[in-house]
Amino acid sequence: MSEEEGHPRRWAILVALCAALLVIVIDNTVLHVAVPAVGDAFDASTDQLQAVIDAYVVVFAGLLITAGVLSDRYGRRRVLVVGLLVFGAASALAAAAPSVWWLIAARALMGVGAALVMPATLAVLVAVFPERERPRAFAVWSAVASVGMAAGPLLGGALVDAWSWAGVFLINVPVVAVALFGVVRLVPETRAAGGPGLDPYGTVLVTAGMTGLVWALIEAPAHGYTAPAVVAGAAVAVVALVGFGVRQRRSATPMVDLRLYRDRRFSGAGFAVAVMTIATGSTLFVLSQYLQLVLGYSAFETGLAAVPLAVGVVAGSAVGGRAPAGFGARACIVAGFTVTAAGFAVLASLSESSGSAAVSIGLGLAGLGSGIAGPSATSTVLGAVPPERAGMGSALNDTHQQLGIALGVAGLGGLLATVYRGGLPDGLPEDAMSSLGATLSHARDRADGGALAEAARSAFTDAQSVTMSVGVAAALTGAAVALLALPGRTTRAVAPEPESEDVRRPGSQWDAE
Repeated sequence: MSEEEGHPRRWAILVALCAALLVIVIDNTVLHVAVPAVGDAFDASTDQLQAVIDAYVVVFAGLLITAGVLSDRYGRRRVLVVGLLVFGAASALAAAAPSVWWLIAARALMGVGAALVMPATLAVLVAVFPERERPRAFAVWSAVASVGMAAGPLLGGALVDAWSWAGVFLINVPVVAVALFGVVRLVPETRAAGGPGLDPYGTVLVTAGMTGLVWALIEAPAHGYTAPAVVAGAAVAVVALVGFGVRQRRSATPMVDLRLYRDRRFSGAGFAVAVMTIATGSTLFVLSQYLQLVLGYSAFETGLAAVPLAVGVVAGSAVGGRAPAGFGARACIVAGFTVTAAGFAVLASLSESSGSAAVSIGLGLAGLGSGIAGPSATSTVLGAVPPERAGMGSALNDTHQQLGIALGVAGLGGLLATVYRGGLPDGLPEDAMSSLGATLSHARDRADGGALAEAARSAFTDAQSVTMSVGVAAALTGAAVALLALPGRTTRAVAPEPESEDVRRPGSQWDAE
């Protein structure tokens, strides 16, 4: 079987990889609705509960680049299996946590497993699918990732109601077992021969830099941009990432080939996706407060409201997987981002009297646009990366997205808070202005509580409109970047060092080991 035809079991391999991807993506959002139950179980403070959520995200994002290099060097299937084992074991430890600090540590360990899994899934897809079929494979991958993100709150709410907070972790164990079975049975081993080894100093620098950067971005909205922890995280990020960049430029075999950013396909599509995820990354965070505290939805109903987003992504991915062959990747990215901008425009128009239909239309359009653009963006980024460095390229692609999400939560979350505080009546205590929930709690103890609650909901809705309008601008900026930076047609990347080739068993193209 030639490389132009791909692996004979490539679609079955895709199913196994999507099972592995689904469980780690769901864990990004599944815990959000279980936070109150975790707080009650451990009598945890707000900072401790935030650490439970952040530990996973920070470690996950911080280790992506290192994990991608590991997969290229030591084998993508091997790293994928190790990642799933770590993730499954850490999930079981989290469910059995006797204290909140145990839970925080287990969540960090889950982040390690997730970081090992995610780049490897994309790298394997590059190896087993021929170039002409990759957009369709990436469409399925993107749809599963988006559905997992949207389904997390819904699944979490159902598990907490039916069982307890531990259910959001225990559910991972059987899913990981199924994914492991499929990966071990179906996925072939591929890796880069003669590629760069794992530079210990470079590994420490890039991991410390990415961890510090994501930590600072996540903590800034809650504690302020001048808080000691935020400043320290940002300082570590700057020093470590600059040091990493200098080290890579001087290395004959760098962990990360920074020359990729000179390629318009890689830098243009990567930047466009990062800008886009700045908007999409904070959408559910903002809307969940609107749905629960303004419209009065329950946690489960809030999760259910995210279903149109997932439906839109699936529908868009069906188009986005096939359209590049006829229209080109650039046209698909521009069209998709424009549709997403229309979705954010609908969400920006929401008022206190808006019903669920307007929310569904806005989220459906946002998801539809993401589904149309996602496969082309991923194909463009990875098409600029030599196939033997697919793990590194996949890790950079994932890092662009994670940084966009973190920037969105920090920047748009901060904007939401600033505009909201500015719309509140004068004379409120500082702690009553920190969030809509805090203001509504304060209103219950006042004689004029009804009027204050109405004013707070109005101020939040106005702040949400401003935030979603920025989302419109971000989506249109992504479309403009793609239009100006990307070529109409893309060509396959070639390796800078021809002697570096994927390692496979002699006499057989595909090594299932």
